[in-house]
Amino acid sequence: MDVTVKTALISVSDKTGVVDFAKALAQMGVRIISTGGTAAKLTGAGVEVVSIDAVTGFPEMMDGRVKTLHPKIHGALLGLRDKREHTEAMTRHGIEPIDLVCVNLYPFEATVARADCTFEDAIENIDIGGPSMIRSASKNHKFVAVVTDPGQYAQVIEQMRNNNGAVSAGLRSDLARSAFALTAAYDAAIARFLNAKAGVEFPSRISIALRQEAVLRYGENPHQSAALYRLPAGDEPSVCNGRLLEGGTEISFNNLLDANAAFELVKEFDDPAAVVVKHLNPCGCAVDDDINIAYRKAYEGDVVSAFGGIIALNRPVDVELAQTIMESYGRFGKALGASGFFAEVIISPRFEEDAVEIIRTLKTWGSRVRLIETGPIDRTKIDTSEFDVRCIIGGLLLQKRDLVGWEPDVMTCPTQTKPTPEQLEDLRMAWLVAKHTKSNTIILAKNKRILGVGAGQMNRVESGLLAMKQAGEEARGAVMASDAFFPFPDNVDNAAEAGISAIVQPGGSKKDPEVIAAADAHGIAMIFTGKRHFKH
Repeated sequence: MDVTVKTALISVSDKTGVVDFAKALAQMGVRIISTGGTAAKLTGAGVEVVSIDAVTGFPEMMDGRVKTLHPKIHGALLGLRDKREHTEAMTRHGIEPIDLVCVNLYPFEATVARADCTFEDAIENIDIGGPSMIRSASKNHKFVAVVTDPGQYAQVIEQMRNNNGAVSAGLRSDLARSAFALTAAYDAAIARFLNAKAGVEFPSRISIALRQEAVLRYGENPHQSAALYRLPAGDEPSVCNGRLLEGGTEISFNNLLDANAAFELVKEFDDPAAVVVKHLNPCGCAVDDDINIAYRKAYEGDVVSAFGGIIALNRPVDVELAQTIMESYGRFGKALGASGFFAEVIISPRFEEDAVEIIRTLKTWGSRVRLIETGPIDRTKIDTSEFDVRCIIGGLLLQKRDLVGWEPDVMTCPTQTKPTPEQLEDLRMAWLVAKHTKSNTIILAKNKRILGVGAGQMNRVESGLLAMKQAGEEARGAVMASDAFFPFPDNVDNAAEAGISAIVQPGGSKKDPEVIAAADAHGIAMIFTGKRHFKH
């Protein structure tokens, strides 16, 4: 059933496009009711409006807290036009139906995001009348159209112009669904703020408000549908907050997972760093004073696994780096046993315009690669309040993000042999890479470059053997990181046989004395971090 719009109520915080919207309604003979600042703006633009107090018989009061909370407003929105008892009540009480409501809400999230926002500022930016009208209109969308976003104006006006001033049942339903999602997200943001202020880490109820960013081609597998949803706006540099540059193949579910894994690891380093990720695990990582050398060292960590991987960099991609990436196979990968090379995604704080041109044209695969630009990496913008969320069937597991890095002040060295400054640098790198690698994990590193990765095995010994096999002879003199403690000395014995010189691990096993004794027997330095980095 179509509903002809005869009366509209307009009360908006975000006034983008509202004048043109109101003028278009007025041109179609719609009577417009408005409030406060919106009424002033419309009147100033020459749009005739009826003030809200002329409808309710009450002035706006209490600093605008009370203006639309009145039976003549909510009765006009909630009344069923096909139910005699409702229409009789409306007539008896002088309630005229409202057919369209245009409301958007006080900018609560933007307000609380300001550094100078006080608690009082936050409270005053909790909208009451707006959500109430939205909910009333949405509940009665059989007869009322509810417009909550400037992006909806054009569609509503176009349909009304083509439909003798009426809004279709289908569009009213779409608008109502969007409106209920808006009020749910708004309430979730307020609850999140109040819980944070009260220091409540895990409240009894929690709502996570997300906005759809994109519908993806498919999920992990082609038979699974998928979409990307984004948390409320934050300014932490991330894959979600990054900008997908023009060109390239449509980004996929797996691309986003891998890109996130790669970028979160490369963010750990202040010096120029490069990471190559495949199936959520790093197959290469390196740090150097020169980002070009860092990239080459990262790629050379495992040129076979790097095929079809994700490249993450913590420095801008200039012409030289773009050429190096695009020519990786021919310059140095082929000599190390690679059968070819291409990247699914390259993610960086910035891409120079000429560098993008090189990527898109130098090699055939460059026209397909996705380029994500994040803006400068600033670790002070990391959102410490954000949850790490894991899905299980029927529910969610929430935990605080693992933001523990390299903490030398709380680390201990229980072995007779102490690590050299150079070994400490490699241990730091290996430990940070282990943090971002699936458990059980063993990482080998030397000269600020990852040599071997053993990840996701059911026991730590197998992970260690895999890492050592990958490193080969280069393991001699390298360091080792384990994401969790050694339950037995066997990993230390294997490390000694491979020539490992130093180990970092959490410690805390009942067998720690035996593990330390094994390290001492082999002359291996060992660092205890006191914290583990399980990543299931």
